Amino acid sequence: MSIWRLDYTAHATFVAPARAKAQAWRIPFGIVLVAAFFLMLSQMVFGTAINLMGPELAREIQSDGPLGLTAGAVLFFLLQLGLLGVAAAMVCVVLHRRRPMTLIGAPGPALRQFVAVSVVLALVVAALWVLPPYDIGGPLERNMALGRWLVLLPFGLVAVLIQVSAEEVLFRGYLQQQFAARFSSPFVWMFIPSAIFGALHYVPESAGSNAFTIALFAGVFGLVTADLTARAGTLGPAIAVHFSNNVQAILLTSPPDDMSGLALYLLPFGMGDEAQMAAWLPVDLGWMLVAWLAARLAIRR
Repeated sequence: MSIWRLDYTAHATFVAPARAKAQAWRIPFGIVLVAAFFLMLSQMVFGTAINLMGPELAREIQSDGPLGLTAGAVLFFLLQLGLLGVAAAMVCVVLHRRRPMTLIGAPGPALRQFVAVSVVLALVVAALWVLPPYDIGGPLERNMALGRWLVLLPFGLVAVLIQVSAEEVLFRGYLQQQFAARFSSPFVWMFIPSAIFGALHYVPESAGSNAFTIALFAGVFGLVTADLTARAGTLGPAIAVHFSNNVQAILLTSPPDDMSGLALYLLPFGMGDEAQMAAWLPVDLGWMLVAWLAARLAIRR
């Protein structure tokens, strides 16, 4: 397996269902429809849920949801993001007249690839935690009791899986397929969805001076998962890599001011700590490289 070989033959099969309705105007119109359906579904599902909650719990969810300072707020926020996948599926049917499952690829290979990549990455993550050094750039702080974390863990894993699957369905499924059906160059169908993915992670209100760094990291992550999708011909590997990354970031360790409500440990710095976040960027990029290579090894591509 040559590390830099671009074997995208499986991508043609993945993109084929999108070719029948691939007019250029459908892409921006589809993006607008996804946003509209997402907002409508969010209001219908989670707006109704908030109204049924007690006033104190509703205020907590609404104020802490974007920051994820409590377990309930994190679960609520992740499940809400899952509606992105539903919105993309609705647009797939309404605007492109094709089955939503075509956004994922062949179900059997997708599931097998997801499992294979998840197992390999779980072994990599376990090795990172077992082998020295035994901290992540500084002493970790316990965020919650182990027993409570273990009770919340199954709910957190399901919520993270829903969130990452929805994002992959939208960005590497719907957008990548539609751009690839219209434009043959990987510089279009890889870079534009990844740029949009990165731009949506630009949140200076919570990330402060590190907002651009985080958005850049997300954009590069988008390129990694786009490449894996093109090699595999399904979303299986991309979902597995995204799942592994977010489990570590949300459920295992988290900055004190970001998604800490479900994290077992807190990192020794927050999102607004510019110097430490900048120093951490090479580690994040190194992890992406390892995850990319591990996923390729698991799917033999």
